[in-house]
Amino acid sequence: MQEQKVDTLSKYGQSFQSKVVSALLTDGKFLDTIGEIATPKFFENDSNKWIVSEILQYHSEYKKPPTLDVFKSQLSKVDNDILKKTVVDQLKHVHMQIGNIDLDYIKNEFRDFCINQNLKGVILRSVDLLQAGSYDRIKELVDNAMKVGTETDLGLDYKEDFDERMEDLKRSTVPTNWKPINDLMDGGLGPGELGVIVAPSGVGKTWILTAIGADAVRRGLSVVHYSMELSEHYVGARYDTVFTQIPSTDLKDKKDQVKAKIESLQGRLLIKYFPPKGVSVKKLNQHIEKMMVTGNKPDLIIVDYADLLLSDSNKTDSTYAEQGGVYIDLRGMSGALEIPIWTASQTNRSAIDSEVIEADKIADSYAKVMNADFIMSWSRKSKDKLNDTARAHIMKNRFGPDGITFPCKMNTNTGYIEVYDSSSPDGVIATKQSASGQLETKKLLHKKYVENMG
Repeated sequence: MQEQKVDTLSKYGQSFQSKVVSALLTDGKFLDTIGEIATPKFFENDSNKWIVSEILQYHSEYKKPPTLDVFKSQLSKVDNDILKKTVVDQLKHVHMQIGNIDLDYIKNEFRDFCINQNLKGVILRSVDLLQAGSYDRIKELVDNAMKVGTETDLGLDYKEDFDERMEDLKRSTVPTNWKPINDLMDGGLGPGELGVIVAPSGVGKTWILTAIGADAVRRGLSVVHYSMELSEHYVGARYDTVFTQIPSTDLKDKKDQVKAKIESLQGRLLIKYFPPKGVSVKKLNQHIEKMMVTGNKPDLIIVDYADLLLSDSNKTDSTYAEQGGVYIDLRGMSGALEIPIWTASQTNRSAIDSEVIEADKIADSYAKVMNADFIMSWSRKSKDKLNDTARAHIMKNRFGPDGITFPCKMNTNTGYIEVYDSSSPDGVIATKQSASGQLETKKLLHKKYVENMG
């Protein structure tokens, strides 16, 4: 006799889903096991979605299923009368099933149910992807859908999984423009990692971020630069200057030269402006996902800069705000998208006259230091600006040593920025120029005075 095939769409329909809800209310161990896998979106009617959401939230806090009294209390806060009625009816239904359901069957089928629901969502999302020809993205979505529940393994076997551990130590990184920094970072910033440039106002945070982005474009990579301060065209002009070393004031007169240089670049650069405090990390994430739907996943994201982002209004937890919610979200976005993110942060006023800027000079320093993988502070006194010198200090480094200060050349007129090993000939010269800056300043002022008198 030929085995009858079961339609999974009907197999995991309303009847099965109601039994799952009954199982969640009945078996605390089952709830413990699937708490990280289950999500309300897997359930098709609104009443089950609401019930499952309440179960998971209550379990997250109290480590047990909610009682009927808890449901009654939560229902009293619901304004939608129709939803109230359907929830009450559904609760009656699922409680009637308790004791009559095959818990072993529900447990065995639950992972396949989750995969089934995930795949249904992928099918719906794939329509636009098919039209765009984004077959790799479709494959990625299907692969991820099939992985539901596989993360419930016991962990890494230290000895048995040695080869796997060694392989995972290899990071796919996006380098900066500066070899000494890349060496300290074990190659650069990798997927899921957040790098932060820290500097007082007027030092050149945007120039530094632009230099990092420009180097990635030179390497043939795709870069998205979000600006919350300068317009898209203004940021574009800074990239023009960095690529050509032509001052921004001369770009119009040398546009043919600029265009020729840009056309020779192998990478791609997208610049997007959002008003300060006008966009959250969630909105940036949505913008990136739109790009990915069309098959344009960036290799590097630059956020200029994080302090000007809007906190997620849906997260009201005081801990979220205290621990630098924006930075938590940025690092989470980097991990979810598997794209490295560079951003910048402002120091407090006391850092302006600092030779080297340490963590205590960062505004809300604890939150930012905790959530970043790499933090590099830049300091430039008035004498440094006159001598085109600066100092880059490695404040935090998950990938190697920190507490190291590098002498730098920095000309914000031409966009030229270089970081030197302090022991190299160029590093020694830059250090001496910075140290003798006060004398150089006096000479320059005297020269201007003589010229004016003449």
